[in-house]
Amino acid sequence: MGRRKKIVQECEELMDEPEQIRNIAIAAHVDHGKTTLTDNLLAGAGMIADADEATQLVMDTEEDEQERGITIDAANVSMTHEYEEENHLINLIDTPGHVDFGGDVTRAMRAVDGALVVVDAVEGAMPQTETVVRQALREGVKPALFINKVDRLISELQEGPEEMQQRLQDVIGDVNELIRGMTEEMDDITEDWTVSVEEGTVGFGSALYKWGVSLPSMQRTGMSFADIIELEQDHKRQELHERTPLSNVVLDMVAEHFPNPLKAQPFRIPRIWRGDDQSEIAEDMRTVNREGDIVFMATDIGMDPHAGEIVTGRVFSGTLEKGQELYVSGTAGKNRVQSVGIYMGGEREELDRGVPAGNIAAVTGLKDAIAGSTVSDKEMTPFESIEHISEPVITKSVEAKSMDDLPKLIKTLQQVAKEDPTIRVEINEDTGEHLISGQGELHLEVITQRIQKNQGIPVQTGEPIVVYREQPQEASREVEGVSPNRHNKFYITIEPLSEDIVETIQLGEASMSMPELERREALQDAGMDKDTSQNVEHIHGTNVLIDDTKGIQHLNETMELVIEGLEEALNDGPLAAEPVQGSLLRLHDARLHEDTIHRGPAQVIPAVRDAVHRSLIDGEVRLLEPIQDVRIDVPSEHMGDASGEIQGRRGRVDDMYQEGDLMVIEGIAPVEEMIGFSSDIRSATEGRASWNTENAGFRVLVDNLQREKIMEIRERKGMKLELPQSIDYI
Repeated sequence: MGRRKKIVQECEELMDEPEQIRNIAIAAHVDHGKTTLTDNLLAGAGMIADADEATQLVMDTEEDEQERGITIDAANVSMTHEYEEENHLINLIDTPGHVDFGGDVTRAMRAVDGALVVVDAVEGAMPQTETVVRQALREGVKPALFINKVDRLISELQEGPEEMQQRLQDVIGDVNELIRGMTEEMDDITEDWTVSVEEGTVGFGSALYKWGVSLPSMQRTGMSFADIIELEQDHKRQELHERTPLSNVVLDMVAEHFPNPLKAQPFRIPRIWRGDDQSEIAEDMRTVNREGDIVFMATDIGMDPHAGEIVTGRVFSGTLEKGQELYVSGTAGKNRVQSVGIYMGGEREELDRGVPAGNIAAVTGLKDAIAGSTVSDKEMTPFESIEHISEPVITKSVEAKSMDDLPKLIKTLQQVAKEDPTIRVEINEDTGEHLISGQGELHLEVITQRIQKNQGIPVQTGEPIVVYREQPQEASREVEGVSPNRHNKFYITIEPLSEDIVETIQLGEASMSMPELERREALQDAGMDKDTSQNVEHIHGTNVLIDDTKGIQHLNETMELVIEGLEEALNDGPLAAEPVQGSLLRLHDARLHEDTIHRGPAQVIPAVRDAVHRSLIDGEVRLLEPIQDVRIDVPSEHMGDASGEIQGRRGRVDDMYQEGDLMVIEGIAPVEEMIGFSSDIRSATEGRASWNTENAGFRVLVDNLQREKIMEIRERKGMKLELPQSIDYI
């Protein structure tokens, strides 16, 4: 029997033993070595040949991932590992580190119970490290730490044992500070989740040279830091690998310290599902009941040229089997499961048996599912939607070069939006122009490249367009909106919302889908006063509508139209038809015609839309531009050129400090000015700078650029170029 067949057979046997299952994700900042580490683990589990250096990038299955040397899609693999004479089934997801693909990390965290955070020993904890730790903790996923590239401290920085240990302590301290800061606010995390060398939740090593150590492994093998330094300096890396193989150290840590589904699910279910906790289905999920009703959460969708669409996700209850008819949340009718299987790296192994609760499964036949769907055999409250912290900030138009390819392009774009919910696709059937919005230049570049290569559709793309927002800067007076027939009137005021409340809404901690009492408490905790929080009628994006009216006849049956008018007005702000964010609207009063026919959609929607826009103008609405945090690591002789690149882009340098032999420059800059940054910084620093950017929300565009930018957007959108007279403050 081939090695691969044997592993599949072992995995099948262990699926029924939830105590021996570990569902984990590997997450880190870009280029800190996640995929190379994963290759090590696969080699250790006997799934790939053990080459001299682990650089096979087995999990980067797409051609563009191999070319660019970065992970773009989260990849799944199941493997087995023996620890303390017991075999364990480890379902692992290798996630991307680049900020543009953060959505994949968030979705992967929903499927797992443990996250192995990888940090580069030389660079230390970076902005994206903080993001992945936050994503894990928000999903109730327990962290452990692996400090990679320790060989560089010895060979490049020539550090001795004391310096080296101090540097490693600093990295651990930084990561623990992140964990402590985030878990303090989480009442349900009662145990200490910080990582520690003594506890065995920290490992060190070199994924490239395949050696690793942790305190338990040092005690077992008798290795010391001095031994490691000596072997590394003498280039006896093969001996180092043989004496303390990385895969054993990491997989032992996974088996020992990450919770199995029986321990994790009772804790995680209340965090990710808001259904009735007394119900039978809640009990099935908490106890990982393989005989119970089926509950499956889709976290990833991919295309297989032979099998079609493959949905990967976590089975929380029941046993998924071929031929079952299942509901997909938010869609009508049922989908029939065509096949179930597990992933072995880039390849899927179909199984002749079902996949029970506690496992990660790959399923075909769920044609209505999107990433984030809840799939079940009975209709149920779906899981909480997976909240993506950053929003799309860059848009590109995509057109098929040949009109014959148009239907195929539309189908492909719909598939893209299904696979990656952080991409927004607008399809204009009339003009043939399609807009895709994503997290950054690279995100859109990868998507358009894949449309051309994988689908064979020649496309042309427009210049990148930055997505702006509009927001009131102060409280408005009460504004009247009148319907076209003059019989209905609405009285509205608007004011900016505090940043804390906006963040609470963005993180999904306050939404209209949750029980009113919970929502009220979350908004009050973020600083909203009690009376206001009791009257929340609707939340749209990060805008909140408060109903301050008293006993108005017919308002109940008209409220749906009021909300429709409000959403229309907020989707297209008055300045440049960009979305409005962070505003609190109050409906103070309304005069409604008693006859239903005179207060229909054609009357109410324009009246509300008009009132919202006029209140925004009175509240001095301004254009906001998206900004990014920028960090550049550069040799000191190029420091001036590098900081000049930020300042020359309307950016601001906030900090400069030495780290090892490099200078670190930290600052912020507008997204629009950062387009083309990568080639400019390379030429300014002779290619010696490494940098990363992270979306940092929106800020008010400076006054002297407001009018110019508004006109530019209006012209691009084909709007009238003169602003309404009432906007005389810009």
